[in-house]
Amino acid sequence: MTHANAPLTIQGRRRLERCRTRPITHVAAETGVSRACLSKWKSRYDQYGEAGLQDRL
Repeated sequence: MTHANAPLTIQGRRRLERCRTRPITHVAAETGVSRACLSKWKSRYDQYGEAGLQDRL
């Protein structure tokens, strides 16, 4: 379950694949998420794939 203030849901995190071709800063500004948050999710995806997009318990 995603917490109430989470800026991204699991589905939203999947849409962040546009970071592959565009700068993280630009994608972060478009999605309303901080660059640091976006970098964290991209790093998890790069390391763990689809499983990295799941919320940690």
